[in-house]
Parts: sequence; structure tokens; C-alpha cells
Amino acid sequence: MKFYILILGLLFGSLSLFADEKANLQQTIDHLIATVENSKCTFIRNGSEHTPKEAAEHMRKKYDYYKKEIKTPSDFINKCASKSELSGKPYMIKLPDGKTVKCRDWMDEELKRYRSGA
Repeated sequence: MKFYILILGLLFGSLSLFADEKANLQQTIDHLIATVENSKCTFIRNGSEHTPKEAAEHMRKKYDYYKKEIKTPSDFINKCASKSELSGKPYMIKLPDGKTVKCRDWMDEELKRYRSGA
């Protein structure tokens, strides 16, 4: 009997941990998209410039499409915020100071800041 109680306890504990991980993943992705949406940057996709709001919406759509494949924040960045699936060209970001960087690098840095609590 104690064995079955132990197994049930482990099962429910595992389910709870899984639910926490999914919630944390969603919170992190929401943060990354909100950072894009609230930035003062210009997003460049396939040579066309887009507003932060347009870029965030595009990432949301890609996330909805790839959601089943995304298990980590890095998966999100790789699948939804790095490159065009059509052309293979990397997404770029023009910062307020005029400097242009790869969106993947910018998002990776934001993920590091978020995880560090900064």
C-alpha cells in the first residue's frame, strides 16, 4: 500500500513540476515578445522594415504555428525570432542608435538579462 502511495505522490509531483515548467516557458516567451513590442527598434525581415508591434505579432503567429515543437526559450528564439522560413535570411534589428544586429543575438541577450533578474 505504501508503495502505491509513493508512486501516486511521484506521479502527481511530476505533473506539478511539468505544469510549472510550461508556465515558466510561457512567461518567458511572453516577456521576450513584450520586449520586442515595447522596444524602440526597427525590425528587418527579408529586407523590409517593420515596427516593433508588427514584429511581435509576426513572432506570435510563428509561435502559434510551432508551439508543439518549442520546449525551451531558445527553441522559441530559433524557430520564431531568428530567420525567415521562406528565404532563410536572418532577421535583423536596427537599434535606436542606428546599429544593426541579428535578432537572434539581441533576443539571446534579452533572455540572459531576464534569467538573471536584471
